Amino acid sequence: MIRIKDNEKSLKFYQDVMGMTLMRTSENKDANFNLYFLGYGPPAGEKSANGVNPTADREGLLELTWNYGSEKESGAVYTSGNEEPKGFGHICVSVDNLEAACARFEEKGVTWKKRLTDGRMKSIAFVLDPDNYWIEVIQNDKLKK
Repeated sequence: MIRIKDNEKSLKFYQDVMGMTLMRTSENKDANFNLYFLGYGPPAGEKSANGVNPTADREGLLELTWNYGSEKESGAVYTSGNEEPKGFGHICVSVDNLEAACARFEEKGVTWKKRLTDGRMKSIAFVLDPDNYWIEVIQNDKLKK
């Protein structure tokens, strides 16, 4: 789970830029927060694998937590974990075609932490989400072979 400042900006980024599908939303109005579960593949069905959560049988979900009103606060609300105090580092996604994905990210106007052409490691890229969380992008080697 990662905490986000602005649910609309983050959902737009993860859906439009990263190509994820919003699988489930859990509104917790009494506690003043929402949870958003995003992933790849077909949308979650109506029926639940465990009787509670229709995404319980899915792999690799990203959970975003938005605390009501945080979007109105000035400046950064949360640390990405890559500045002090350090902790969380980044998430990683694999793509079918790394060069094509990076070209698409460029067209979408992402903020880059590291392009494929930067540095010595030419097989990974990093983009930043609206809260400056790092997202590593790698080639799915199963599809490359």
